[in-house]
Amino acid sequence: MSKIAFIFPGQGAQHVGMGQEIITNYVESKKVFDQANDLLDFDLYELCNTENTKINDTAYTQVALLSVSIATLKVIEDMGVKADYLAGLSLGEYSALVASGLLSFDEAIDIVRKRGQYMQEAALDTDGGMAAIIGSNQEAILEVFNQVEGYLTIANYNSSKQIVIAGEKDALNKSYPLFEAARIKVIPLNVSGAFHSELMAGAADKLRPRLDSVMFNKYITPYLSNVTGKVVTDTSQIKNLLITQVKSPVLWENNVQKMIALGVDTFIEIGPGNTLAGLIKKIDRKKKVISVNGLDGLEELKTFMEVK
Repeated sequence: MSKIAFIFPGQGAQHVGMGQEIITNYVESKKVFDQANDLLDFDLYELCNTENTKINDTAYTQVALLSVSIATLKVIEDMGVKADYLAGLSLGEYSALVASGLLSFDEAIDIVRKRGQYMQEAALDTDGGMAAIIGSNQEAILEVFNQVEGYLTIANYNSSKQIVIAGEKDALNKSYPLFEAARIKVIPLNVSGAFHSELMAGAADKLRPRLDSVMFNKYITPYLSNVTGKVVTDTSQIKNLLITQVKSPVLWENNVQKMIALGVDTFIEIGPGNTLAGLIKKIDRKKKVISVNGLDGLEELKTFMEVK
């Protein structure tokens, strides 16, 4: 039997105006956004809807993306659409936790606000960066790493055609000519730090006490961990997985392949952008992907569910 997965984007999907269409047109969505705004120490509406630089600041971006994703999720749930599995890319894993019932939205807002602040602090302390490697493989990437002095690592396994690397800026800059010489396409990313690497160890340590205080609920819908690439069945492991996730590679392709193996043939991307849709199409072009990031996406989903 065919199954549906809800998937949630991570940092990088943010943009001014994100979520505005849905929040403006759906009362239940606005209530979720209002709830988040009341919990935060800044104006979420102003951040998301006016030209500003903070929207790309990790300390603010992460909690804004979570809020937009869950506000959008509320509309989809009210339509009667249900998921069989849940997953999120990096930060998006927290949206998956809320959708699963494991974590309350209020708790997620507080944790993610701190997570973003701690990661931004670690980024300022370590002077790291990231880059996307297109159309290559792990072996070729590691060959380049071996020629460079300094810290470099693989941070995201997004698809067989896209791997993201992270490390010290000096080491990254030294690697770029070597990738080009090997005819490997490399795209430096406009991010503030070396996320999902050991340069984020300080952020992981700071996040631990906050996660240790969380009491997770029983899940309604199973979700997959970025750290293991598998469905989480032992909820006692969630805290350690979320701490580890900050400083270890994101196994996104493993998440997608596992959901496909479990029978998922429809992926509904919930939140800003359509990055995850692009990655899934690179993994398996035959799977149906609907990106719900505005009213057009909601209409496409409604039409799909009526036919289904």
